[in-house]
Amino acid sequence: MRHLGLVAVTAALTLSGCATAQEAPPPPPTPYDAVDPFIGTAGKGHTFPGAVAPFGMVQLSPDTDFRPFRQSYDWAAGYRYDDPTILGFSHTHFSGTGHSDLGDVLITPVSGEVRWDAGDPAQPNSGYRSRYNKASEVAEPGYYAVSLTDSGVRAELTAGIRVGLHRYSFPRSAPARILLDFRPSIYDYPGKVLWSRIRVHPDGTVTGFRETRGWAPGRQLYFAMRFSKPLVGYQLQDRDAEIPYRGFRQPGRTLDDRAQVQGRQLEAAFDFGSIAGPLLVKVAVSSVDEAGAIRNLESEGEGFDFDGVRASSRIAWSDALAAVDITAPEEMRTSLYTALYHSLIAPSVHGDVDGRWRGPDNAVHQSDFTVHSTFSLWDTFRAQHPLLTLVQPDSRNADMINSLIAAREVSPYGILPVWSFAGQETWTMIGYHAVPVIADAYLKGIQGIDGEAALNAMTASATYRPYGGLGDYMDLGWVPIDREPEAASKTVEYAYDDWTIARMAERLGRRDVQAVFDRRAGNWRNTFDRETGFVRARLADGSFRTPFDPTAINYGSDYTEGNAWQYSWFVPQDMAALVTALGGDEAAVTRLDAMFDHDNTGLDYSHAEDIAGLIGQYIHGNEPSHHSAYAYVFAGAPWRTQARLKQIMDTQYHPGPAGLAGNDDVGQMSAWLMFTALGFYPVTPGSGQYVIGRPFVERAVLNLPNGKTFTISTEGLADENLYVQSVSLNGRPLGRTWIGHDEIQAGGELHFVIGTEPNLMWGSTAAERPYAMSGY
Repeated sequence: MRHLGLVAVTAALTLSGCATAQEAPPPPPTPYDAVDPFIGTAGKGHTFPGAVAPFGMVQLSPDTDFRPFRQSYDWAAGYRYDDPTILGFSHTHFSGTGHSDLGDVLITPVSGEVRWDAGDPAQPNSGYRSRYNKASEVAEPGYYAVSLTDSGVRAELTAGIRVGLHRYSFPRSAPARILLDFRPSIYDYPGKVLWSRIRVHPDGTVTGFRETRGWAPGRQLYFAMRFSKPLVGYQLQDRDAEIPYRGFRQPGRTLDDRAQVQGRQLEAAFDFGSIAGPLLVKVAVSSVDEAGAIRNLESEGEGFDFDGVRASSRIAWSDALAAVDITAPEEMRTSLYTALYHSLIAPSVHGDVDGRWRGPDNAVHQSDFTVHSTFSLWDTFRAQHPLLTLVQPDSRNADMINSLIAAREVSPYGILPVWSFAGQETWTMIGYHAVPVIADAYLKGIQGIDGEAALNAMTASATYRPYGGLGDYMDLGWVPIDREPEAASKTVEYAYDDWTIARMAERLGRRDVQAVFDRRAGNWRNTFDRETGFVRARLADGSFRTPFDPTAINYGSDYTEGNAWQYSWFVPQDMAALVTALGGDEAAVTRLDAMFDHDNTGLDYSHAEDIAGLIGQYIHGNEPSHHSAYAYVFAGAPWRTQARLKQIMDTQYHPGPAGLAGNDDVGQMSAWLMFTALGFYPVTPGSGQYVIGRPFVERAVLNLPNGKTFTISTEGLADENLYVQSVSLNGRPLGRTWIGHDEIQAGGELHFVIGTEPNLMWGSTAAERPYAMSGY
């Protein structure tokens, strides 16, 4: 109705002669304004809407609930879009993970009586949690705001790299108080806090520490906090009632005459009385010590310039998002800039401003580069890290690679991180996927990486026999399922990682190392069952495990968060050999179609948390499937890839809170979307090639870190046009189905013509197909 009214008014003005010139349409939102941080905060996305700088150490965000860990999956980011109450605002969060931790230093503003417990969300005013006005929520990159209805407080958050800044506007004449609950965290359970401390310094600075036994056992978190108004009083207490031995009484007889409290269930309340204007709270964190947290607190400007920090964060995000200029319909543009935003949250800065950081040995180390952590490598080696090589400068990429190498140098096990955060190892997922991340960056020419040190770290990880059945893998050529769970997945993933080591060794002239790992790269063949056409788990005696059901998904089974349908396509280093093993092009295409078109009637995957976004047996909500739609290209049928990509884009993404079909997994789901929309995807990181699919944007310009630009343009983009008719690179016809990283870095234009009918000839010959180890 509103649109029709505007049309009628415009027509009337034109007919009356009052408007004779057509007004230009408004410009599209800037990349910054196009981002919607609420995308992924409902459904399975597990993202958070709060304030964070690009790769920031602090992720300051609202928490709507901290559930016991067995009930915590849906609250992995601390926030659910449809929850009716907010507990408060904590300073550390993961973006899009399928397991979780963090939620450190939970703060909530209080305008009346202090309630020390969270309370029941179904019973208003039963605790410190507050209902909130949903319409009042604002989320932008680096900024979040909400009105808390029970306390009457307007809460605003912003963040720098190592600092979070709160601004609370209290009701007039109401007392201004801040409650710090240092007990709970995301994925909580009784006894998770091993020890903690809160201290109030004479100048009003508050510092603290806690060690938790969560996802990363023994993780230490230190904080420093300052207020813009003077304290008129405070209370510190340990709520732990189960203390067999208390020792001797410390100075202070009441909650408000202690300078420090320590224990396992700590809380603090800070009173500022009735104040004029807002109260600002400035918080920094550190993994090293309280002195490091104070230095971090002082590193990003003196005082409490909330608007200045917000403006700086906006500039940082605007610069980061300007890496790609996108012309596309509004909904697609929102989805893509939000995807780019989510891809630039982690790996996060881990080192303090003075260069100190805590390593996997739980000791403090010093580095002359910015150490990063939060490496979800099983997810992000596929597309998120390759994306960073296109949109971030060499210095950032080198810092990440050097962080991996430095962690290995001080690891008690002498291997690279597997899934680490805050410098600590979680041993989550499988593979040694720091290896392809390092190889891909080094082989692309990222400067600032010591190649020999990198190769030594890679081979050390690939030959550490106690890890994940590697000893048997090295002896037998496969991981035996009767000795190690998820053996089929481990075998094929190890083989790909080995291939990237061989490529790294080849570049460095280490032919001996190359020969060893080239042989190991073929170990995927030892899991391929020619009778069924599936990758399967073998026993130590060489026989395949039975019974066999290619649709079965169970934790600790033959596969990792998947089944035979997904994992049988994981041979990115040698897709040509896989196509041959399946019986050739036609048979491979038929098998791919069977996966996408599989009838799942009667199958129940509700017991498996991470299985979401099903299209037949293709599971887009989890990473093993992410390259599979591009597999048609290796069988000479790129037109089938083009149609499948449209199917995936239409069903797995949309610009709303539930707009991600599965966990964003620290940016991997978002990076897949970004690459696919541009028209190409890194099926084989380490090859230097991107496999061409089809674009979903009218135009995109990559503003490359080297100062050059690479443009993707599309002719005929429309919902009904699924298929590539032709491709040209820098004005010349491009018959092959891949583009090199070096070609993108050189600058130029990749132009697509899209139509309604498939071009069955384009990219169909063996000579036009992407890299494969065995050739075609």
